[in-house]
Amino acid sequence: MTTRTIVIVNSTGRQAASLVRVASAVGYRVRAQLRKREGIVAEELEALPNVTIFEGSLEDKELIQNLFKRAHLAFINTTSWGDEVAIGKALANAAKKAGVQHYIYSSMPDHGSFGKGWPSLPQWSSKFTVENYIRQIGLPATFVYAGIYNNNFTSLPYPLFCMELKPNGSFEWKAPFHPDIPLPWLDAEHDVGPAVLQIIKDGPRKWSGQRVALAFEMLTPREVCAKFSAALRRRVRYIQGPVEIRVAIPSGYREQLDGIEVLFGKYHAPYFGPDLRAPDEALALWEGFRGIEEYAREVFPVEEAANGRTWMN
Repeated sequence: MTTRTIVIVNSTGRQAASLVRVASAVGYRVRAQLRKREGIVAEELEALPNVTIFEGSLEDKELIQNLFKRAHLAFINTTSWGDEVAIGKALANAAKKAGVQHYIYSSMPDHGSFGKGWPSLPQWSSKFTVENYIRQIGLPATFVYAGIYNNNFTSLPYPLFCMELKPNGSFEWKAPFHPDIPLPWLDAEHDVGPAVLQIIKDGPRKWSGQRVALAFEMLTPREVCAKFSAALRRRVRYIQGPVEIRVAIPSGYREQLDGIEVLFGKYHAPYFGPDLRAPDEALALWEGFRGIEEYAREVFPVEEAANGRTWMN
């Protein structure tokens, strides 16, 4: 049992909620920030032991100051709500002022910084900018890089990870990724919490300044479809092709999708950049991961049912 306090922001997100659950269960005092007390996940987190909810915007300076006061640890995954760079810097400054002992930031690479002619992805480069700022101010920090969420797949017509249900009962995934180049995969809800908790236990003496690839499987798109097929007992086919946008998407996301199409479809760039490898480091942190076949068999149909789909009946 620990008496240390950990700050977790955007707590209803998949990464953050995973850590809130695990940290609460082992006795950390959790300060969980969320924008609004709305939805099933917010209700679940508020009911957990050792969890104090901080409701409000991360643009609220007073909220940030109170969030970090006398805290020991932090897990920060910023999002595109508001100015992500400004919010990321403000959080780091507050943590530094409060004397946070270990700051774990969910970052991503800026492929444009590698000098290979690759484009920068706007939603990733902002995180990388914040990572560099955290390093500059001397905050004892570790940077986790999340793989592609297993939970991104849906038969709803969302771009990039639509597992489209065909009239014959099969599924088809169409995306710009090369069919035979491995990609990193992560069940964020199941595995981020235990992996980050192990980083916390090891402490900054081992992990300060390090980047950690949080991905437990490296699978090509064809291999992913084979695992979905084995799990669902249906034909699942992969087709490499341009991103299709058939629904309204958030402002700025089109630029992200266009960049993904070029970065991975044209240049076949490594997902985490040239220097970071998966999955060995993640597996050393947490061996009990949920692979994509188990996800497809046990979780995908449940999430589909929650979205009103009936193909599994």
